[in-house]
Amino acid sequence: MNVLTWSELEDTAREEALRRGTAAAGAEVTAGVADILRRVRTEGDTALRELTARLDGAEVETLEVPVADRDAAVAGLDPVLREAITEAAGRIRVFHEAGMQQGYAVETAPGVECRRVVRPVRRVGLYVPAGSAPLPSTALMLGVPAQLAGCPEVVLCTPPRPDGTADPAVLAAAAECGITRIFLVGGAQAVAAMAYGTASVPRVDKIFGPGNAWVTEAKRQVSTAEGGPGIDMPAGPSEVLVVADAGADAEFVAADLLSQAEHGPDSQVVLLTDDRGLAERVAEEVERQVETLPRADIARKALAASRLIVTPDLDTAFEVSNDYAPEHLILALRDAASWVDRVDRAGSVFIGDHTPETLGDYCSGTNHVLPTAGAARFTGGVNVASFQVAMTVQQATPAGLAAVGPCAVTLSGAEQLHAHQRAVTRRLARIDAAAVAP
Repeated sequence: MNVLTWSELEDTAREEALRRGTAAAGAEVTAGVADILRRVRTEGDTALRELTARLDGAEVETLEVPVADRDAAVAGLDPVLREAITEAAGRIRVFHEAGMQQGYAVETAPGVECRRVVRPVRRVGLYVPAGSAPLPSTALMLGVPAQLAGCPEVVLCTPPRPDGTADPAVLAAAAECGITRIFLVGGAQAVAAMAYGTASVPRVDKIFGPGNAWVTEAKRQVSTAEGGPGIDMPAGPSEVLVVADAGADAEFVAADLLSQAEHGPDSQVVLLTDDRGLAERVAEEVERQVETLPRADIARKALAASRLIVTPDLDTAFEVSNDYAPEHLILALRDAASWVDRVDRAGSVFIGDHTPETLGDYCSGTNHVLPTAGAARFTGGVNVASFQVAMTVQQATPAGLAAVGPCAVTLSGAEQLHAHQRAVTRRLARIDAAAVAP
């Protein structure tokens, strides 16, 4: 990995240094996804089976996993792994339950009550990747908040293994969250199936889950179509940014960078440091550690679009980080907690030398379905509220209408919306008439 000096880069070179690797394939992915969506929408299950055979290398006749098969997979799972799934789910529940949004009511004027009420999204679709590696943790990150929100219908799609079955750990995680409707469909075609519905896969109101550039683009396209489903956020190829000082441990920093690089060839990892010596040590450590990884080839491809950058100072590092808005941000700093106030935009923040990003991916309790590609500028990660809708309710008594009605009359008149205005004045007239009646 090359070490770049931020102060020596022109603006265009700085932009290029932080350019996500997925941007270059944008047009190809957009067109390819559009074709997959069209096929699934018109051909339904037939397209799902053909695409699954071609893209996942698995022949799947029955797309839905029987509950009995799910339960059998859970029963046959390594007890240690099964216990870890339960343990992680417990922490995720504790964290997310504490932050659940609540309804409230307030009297905004005498006789006028306004309320906010919370309801679960009725039908939700969860996408759990399993391309180069199955991700049962994602089933927990999506399934636990959906369960806490009380969503009546939950559908989970995950790619099949080559033998046409689902990963047992993914099934166990789904079972932990009470999910019974599981389908052996992956990629953009899974998003299409949940967006449009097929003979087997039900249509949903909102789609959740991370994925590669194809999955992310599929979510974007279906969500922008008329009548299409909502989506949680752009949650595409993984990324991590580490801000480190001279006291950081190069071995730890390199390990953190590689933990995201191994996700996929389109992942991106970035180091920002004010110490060139650390950057050089991290570069050496990355080369040393990548040699021992089973997924070394994948990690090396991701490293090609990754950067080690030396900034003049840590203040500049935080400016760069906030502009980049990383999915994961690790603060490998002395007195790291004191720097959190400098963070304006990041999906999830990890403080200090003993808080690897891996904890957030699995079992600290926070969520690992996070905004990528700079979307942390305007949204956060998945939580219980993601699976809920909030409605406002208002009720006015005659006295309340008399108190606030004149305000509505003035404002609607200013906008020349006279039917709006008369919906109030007719009622006010009736109230006035009743007041003077013998």
